[in-house]
Parts: sequence; C-alpha cells; structure tokens
Amino acid sequence: MLFKSTVLVFSGMLLCLSTALRAEPDIISDQNDASATQPIYLTGSPGITLQDAISLTFEHNPALRAFSYALKAQSGRQLQANLAASPEISLSIEDALGSGPFDGIDNAQVTLGIAWVLEGDIRQSHRDVARGGADLLSTQATIKRLDAAAETARLYVLCLANQARLRNALTTEALAEETVVAVKQRVVAGKTPDAELARARAELARRRLADEDIEHELRSTIRLLAAQWGERQPSFTHVEGDIFRLPVTLPFATLKTRLEHSPDFTRLMSEKHLRQAQLQLAESHSKPPWRVNLGIRHFETNNDQALVAGIALPFGERSRNTGNIIAARENLSQTMAQEDALKVHFETRLYVLSEELQHSLHRIDAYRSDILPQLEKALKKTRRAYKLGRYSYLEWRSAQAELLDARSAIVEASVEAHLKIIEIERITGVSMKKLVTAVTDKN
Repeated sequence: MLFKSTVLVFSGMLLCLSTALRAEPDIISDQNDASATQPIYLTGSPGITLQDAISLTFEHNPALRAFSYALKAQSGRQLQANLAASPEISLSIEDALGSGPFDGIDNAQVTLGIAWVLEGDIRQSHRDVARGGADLLSTQATIKRLDAAAETARLYVLCLANQARLRNALTTEALAEETVVAVKQRVVAGKTPDAELARARAELARRRLADEDIEHELRSTIRLLAAQWGERQPSFTHVEGDIFRLPVTLPFATLKTRLEHSPDFTRLMSEKHLRQAQLQLAESHSKPPWRVNLGIRHFETNNDQALVAGIALPFGERSRNTGNIIAARENLSQTMAQEDALKVHFETRLYVLSEELQHSLHRIDAYRSDILPQLEKALKKTRRAYKLGRYSYLEWRSAQAELLDARSAIVEASVEAHLKIIEIERITGVSMKKLVTAVTDKN
C-alpha cells in the first residue's frame, strides 16, 4: 500500500514535469546556428527522461533502501505486541523429606498449578503503540520518497538548465566567430584598425572558455543525478526535455487548500496518534495487573486430590507510573503545538513560493514576447550597419551583449520557475497538473 500510494502521489508530478520538459527549446531564434557544433552528449547520445530518473530513484536510491529495514523492524515490534504473556506452570512439594512423620514422602502434598497475568487494557495499549509507530514510519517512508523524487527532479532541471546554457554558449561562440570573420574582412579592406580584430579574437577565446566551464558543470550535474539511484558511472550523457516549457500554475488560495493533506501534515497526525497511544499505555501501566493461579493438589496420605486457586492483587500506592504519564502527556502537548507551528510555517512558505513563481513567469513572458524580439531585431540591424561602416565595433558588440544577457536571463528565470514548482509540489504532495485538473473538474 505504501509504494502504491507513493506512486500515485508522484504520478501527477511525473506527468506534469515530463509534459513540460518534452520538446526541444525554441525560444532562442539563433539556436539552429549552433546545432552543427553541439557536443556529442547533446545530440545522438544516450539520454534519460524524468519518468525513468524518478523510477530508478524509487527502485535503487540507497537512502530509501536503508529505510526499508526500519519498516521491517517495526513489523517485528507489531508482531511482538500481539503476543500475549505466556502462562506459567508450577510444581511444588510440601511436607516431605523432613523429620519424624515427614521423613519420607508418605505425608507429602504435591501441587501442580498454572498461573497467568490478567493484562486487561495493557495488551491493547501495546498494540495501539505498535500500530501508531508503524503508521508514523509509513508516513516517514512516503516523505522520504517525496524528498528523493523532489531532489531527483531538481537535479534533472539543473541538467536541463546547463544544457540550455550550453546551447546559448554555443550560439554565442558561433556569433563570436562570425564577428571575427566580419571584422577581419574590414581590416583587410583597410576600413577598420587591427585593434578591433584583436578584440574580436579575444572575445571568441573568452566564449570558448565559457563553453568549457558549462560543459564541466553539466557533466558534474549528470553525475549527481545518476547518484540518486546509486549509479557511480552515468549510463546517459544528457536529459531530455525543454527548460522553457512550464505547466499551468494555480493561485495561492487554491494551493493552500492542499496543505492539510500534504505528507508533512499526515506525518504530524501519525505522530499525534502515536503520542496518544503512548499516553494510554502509560495510564494502563498505572494499574498493576492482577495475577491468577489455578491448580490441583495431591495428598499422599489418603491419595486424594483437591482444587487450589488463588489471586494476587497489587498492594501499596495506587499508581507507581505517575512520572511516565506526565512525560507522555507533555509529549502529546508538544506534538499538538508543533501542528500549529507547522501550519504557519508551510502556509507562509507556500505563499512566498507562489509569489516568486508568479514573478518568474511574468519575467519569462516579458522576455519572450517583448524583450528578446526587439533585441534580435536590433542586432540584425546593427550587424548590417557595421558591415556598411555606419556603426563601430563597440556598438555591434554592445548589441550582441544585450541579446546574450537577455537569452541568459530567460534561461535563469525558467530554471527558477521549475525549481519553485518542484518545491510547491513537495509541500503540497501533489503536482500542479493534478491540481489544475481537479479544479477544472469542479467547475
């Protein structure tokens, strides 16, 4: 049941992110210019999808595998709690091996008896504590799966981001190469000083270094992603998807309604039930159990038998478990106080994430619909004017830098949006796509 519920929780997330990260990027108009120079791990090499990455994490993540032993240990505690106290069989001999008429066994009395403890509510309290511990561990296991999947999704997005940055860098390098060629032609024609060619070549060298930096970062991120399922040597060289495609988002008021059903609140409720069971167990131990015995006595003198029965009642103070009861009651109060604190914390965090997400989406829309088209148009006109001798190299270089900065900005805004969505889904325990579908169905 635990695995099935976990898969159901994440199926929406997988569908949401995989749909959003499916197609190749098309936001950068000069992207095709660099396709011929893309490294092997961006084209034609083994890749991995988000569904595969999270499935592998569920199956082989070392931390999840280690936690499974804690679940098995709790199963043992549940089994132990269901076992009743074993009865005791006793055999006693009286009036034998003494002196005078009792020097042998002719006057002996032999008693065979059985005794057991009347556990009352104690046994059921032990069962409730074991069941509460199992529920809490199951919830913690679900949360660990959530955390592992969220971390896998985060690393996946970072891989996509580095791939987008590398594509931008390759496009920039191609633009720098084109600039060197154009400046060289003007230098040969005597229309431009040699200093401009030196600047253009230096810029090309810097762009190539930037490409190498991003390539190293991409390889490191891929290695971190593969480590999520215990893979020391990644079997893939890139991740599939589009960093610029984002799922439909929902306002804070809608997201807030999911908080009480989130895995973290479920864990707190499980802990609360466990504390209540522990309090009941402590209270049941405040009344020591009665002990009952029953047996048969044999009288050797006349070869007769008689029934023997008895009961042992606790004597002394009414309760010798007052300290444990106080501790259990205060633990329960602490858990209830944590519930209020957790609600405030997650509601505040969700509001901040929602606001930051909306801001990132606004930035993406502004760059996509207005800023990038204008800068691309300006670069084309500046390039044409430079070749005609109307603009200087610095003016052309300035137009290039503005466009490159805008391309980088939309990549970073897309990355931030994806990371905010992952964290929102982690807090609420459900994907944006699933929430949107639920809201649509209600309407």
